[in-house]
Amino acid sequence: MKCSARRKCRHCKKFYLPDRRNLHHQRYCSEAACRKQSKAESQRRWAQKPDNQNYFSGSQNSQRVKEWRKRNPGYWRKKNPALQEPLQDLCTTQVAQDEQVKTIEISDALQDVLVMQPAVMVGLISMMTGSALQEDIAATTRALLSKGQDILGWRLWSHNDALPR
Repeated sequence: MKCSARRKCRHCKKFYLPDRRNLHHQRYCSEAACRKQSKAESQRRWAQKPDNQNYFSGSQNSQRVKEWRKRNPGYWRKKNPALQEPLQDLCTTQVAQDEQVKTIEISDALQDVLVMQPAVMVGLISMMTGSALQEDIAATTRALLSKGQDILGWRLWSHNDALPR
């Protein structure tokens, strides 16, 4: 069911197509100034109703607000930014210690290469290669591992390498 009836906006006086779900009561177009005027008019109509005359200033409302303020002391006070804790801790420097390089044996199976890595790493490598095949992911993982070792100056031994004496 199409609605082709255009209406004139009460604020800007331009023609617009009302939303079919609000057809029976939409009187303003979707421009920001018109929406603001619509909200102001709606609030004015609400405040003029007899039942709403003392909504914010009645004794019941005053008591409710007082009780809420007692339950929530300091809610409106501005916080001092200097007293707030940072979102993250400062990084402490670590002194490098002379340690002997540990050798780790790496096999060709993907399960052995990524035994402690999360599934996110496998998904990332799969997206990089464009393949979900295990052998493609394993080959890329071995290449990334080798490149990382070269960059960091580490040398981890695989079962294909000759062990040092």
